[in-house]
Amino acid sequence: MPLALLALAIGAFGIGTTEFVTSGLLPEIADEFGVSIPTAGYLTTGYALGVVVGAPILAIIGSRVPRKRMLMALMGLFIAGNALSAASPVFALMLAGRIVASLAHGAFFGIGAIVAAGLVAPQKKAGAIAMMFTGLTVANVVGVPLGTVVGQNAGWRLTFFLIAGLGVLAVLGIAALVPRLPGEPRAERSRVGGELAAFRNPQVLLAMGMTVLGFGGVFTMNTYLAPMMTDVTGYAPSSVTWLLVLFGLGMVVGNLVGGRYADRALMPLLYVSLSALAIVLALMPFAAHSKVAAAVAIPLIGAFGFASVPPLQKRVLDQTADAPTLASAVNIGAFNLGNAIAAWLGGLVIAAGFDYAAPTWVGAAMAASALALAVLSAALERRTGGGGSRIAARSAAPSSLTTEAPYASH
Repeated sequence: MPLALLALAIGAFGIGTTEFVTSGLLPEIADEFGVSIPTAGYLTTGYALGVVVGAPILAIIGSRVPRKRMLMALMGLFIAGNALSAASPVFALMLAGRIVASLAHGAFFGIGAIVAAGLVAPQKKAGAIAMMFTGLTVANVVGVPLGTVVGQNAGWRLTFFLIAGLGVLAVLGIAALVPRLPGEPRAERSRVGGELAAFRNPQVLLAMGMTVLGFGGVFTMNTYLAPMMTDVTGYAPSSVTWLLVLFGLGMVVGNLVGGRYADRALMPLLYVSLSALAIVLALMPFAAHSKVAAAVAIPLIGAFGFASVPPLQKRVLDQTADAPTLASAVNIGAFNLGNAIAAWLGGLVIAAGFDYAAPTWVGAAMAASALALAVLSAALERRTGGGGSRIAARSAAPSSLTTEAPYASH
């Protein structure tokens, strides 16, 4: 494994920890600021929307900056946002800090995925992307549960200060381990037109639609996991930590399986993962009334949800091979747009008087809709013979054609 992938995984670990840790600390944060649980859920929605906005803007800026330098700058933004959240005296300022930190998320994973894919042979791209995302999934096994324990016992502010420290470690890791990457022509960095042309490809748009709906469904459960497990299932607040560990373990397994098989059978993998995700989410309101059933369903949702991440990211990269930076980052934003929509819809369901498990029915509908888009995408690809990607290729800037080749030597 190239050491550069380890550096990217360190950054992903920090980002994954801050993204998901509010799920375990939502009651504590709500109590301190005197807001309701659905209102505190805006910390998830705000973070996700910040990713959606930040991904395209910072990706365009990043197309003019060497990728290693841009990755370090993005982690600096991440550090500042988490420090602001930790020190915020009012809820609105904490929400602002979450948004600042989130701005770096999409561009970091988007640019990082390109670098990761370029470090290995073409037939191993999905595995390299999955290796980087392993940092995100391991964060849910180690970072999020540990952050929850620290937050519940020493205050949630300390959790966010420690997360800012992870950002510092990530910057040092990138500086030391990511090599100077040749093959980024000045002409490519100065031309945004080729990047924008990728969005003329209907397959790119369909993949992003699958991303929004499929992964978004996971967050109808994850956002309200703590109150669901305590108020509906009957677990003690201290049990939320190991339930988050179970969710994280599911994510790790799903990510590794998705990375392994996406290079071999991308579309069949999406069919299986999205179908299974829709079924488990639909059953979750019933499983939530049993401690054993809930403990089984939680890691399954994490596994099936994250099994779709490497194939969806690889599909976007495959369809935009000549100009991948913006599309890759926007697809990361699409994951978080789904998260924001799911958290918002879940809040509406709870505010309407349903219990904390009911939002997963919305998630099931979202996952089923993603499956329908996957079927449509495959049918269109069969009919056009993959012509959509060629349309994007003809529209891309000629100078970008050699962008990825030099990375394979590192």
